[in-house]
Amino acid sequence: MSKQHPIIAITGSSGAGTSGIKSAFEQIFRRLNITAAFIEGDSFHKFDRQQMDLEVEKANKEGRQITHFGPEANLFNELENLFKEYSESGTGKKRHYIHNEVTAAHHGFAPGSLTPWEPLPDNTDLLFYEGLHGGLITDTYNIAQYVDLLVGVVPIINLEWMQKIYRDRDVRGYTAEDATEMILDRMHDYVHYITPQFSRTDINFQRVPTVDTSNPFAMDKIPTNDESFAVIHARNLDKLNIDFRYLLEMLDGSFMSNPETIVVPSGKMIFAMQLTINPVITRLLSAR
Repeated sequence: MSKQHPIIAITGSSGAGTSGIKSAFEQIFRRLNITAAFIEGDSFHKFDRQQMDLEVEKANKEGRQITHFGPEANLFNELENLFKEYSESGTGKKRHYIHNEVTAAHHGFAPGSLTPWEPLPDNTDLLFYEGLHGGLITDTYNIAQYVDLLVGVVPIINLEWMQKIYRDRDVRGYTAEDATEMILDRMHDYVHYITPQFSRTDINFQRVPTVDTSNPFAMDKIPTNDESFAVIHARNLDKLNIDFRYLLEMLDGSFMSNPETIVVPSGKMIFAMQLTINPVITRLLSAR
C-alpha cells in the first residue's frame, strides 16, 4: 500500500460484470478530477488467443488443465511487480488484450492479440486495476498487499455462469456448448485462485436474481435489474466508514440484512457504489 501512489483494484471472475463497474469508477474520477492509470487484467495473460488455444490443446493431451484463472496462463510476477513499482514511484508498464473488432480498430491490432508494453502515463493520481487477480495471494505471489482499496464484484454462481455464457456466445462468437465446457475446465482454478480473493476484499457487490435460475445452462436471457437485488457487504468497516443510515435514506427499496450488509435494488447498485466508494477515494487522495 502507498499513501503517495494508491492502487484501487476491482476483482471478479470472467463474466462477472467488472467492466461495467469500471464505468462507474470513471464517472467518480471525472467528478473528482482524478487522473488514473487504467490497467486491464486480461493484458497480463501469458499468451495471445492463438497461443492459448495451442497451450490448452497441449495440456489436454497431457491430462492437465490450463486456464486463464490459474498461474500457468498468467504473468502473476509481472502484475505483482507493476503494483509494487507503482506504489513506490507511480510508474510501471501496461499493454492491452484485444478482445474484439471494436478494440482492434482502436488499437490497430488483430482480435485475440496482445499489444506491446508501453509506459504508464506520467503524473497519475492512482492506479485502477480491473480484472481477475487484483486480490491474489499464493505461496509465491502476494498481489493484494499493494492494493489500497479492493472491491469484489461477485454475482451468485448461477448468474455468473449465465452472464459468461451469454457474453461468450453473443459477444465473442463461441457456442453455448463451448462456453459451458470452458466453465467446467476452469472450475479447479476458479476455486483455488478466484474465490479466495473475495475473503480479502474491503467491500463486495453481489447481484442476486429474484427469478428462477435453477438451470443456468438452459436460460434464454439474463435476469434484468428489475428482477435482481444487489447485496453489498462491507468487509472492512474501519477503512470504508460507511454511513448505512444515509444509504437507506438515499436508496429507495433498500434494507439492512445484517450490521455489515445492505441490500438494494440491482438498478441502484452503481449509485450505491458511488455513494460508498466516493468518500474512500477522497480520503485516499487526501492522505497524499
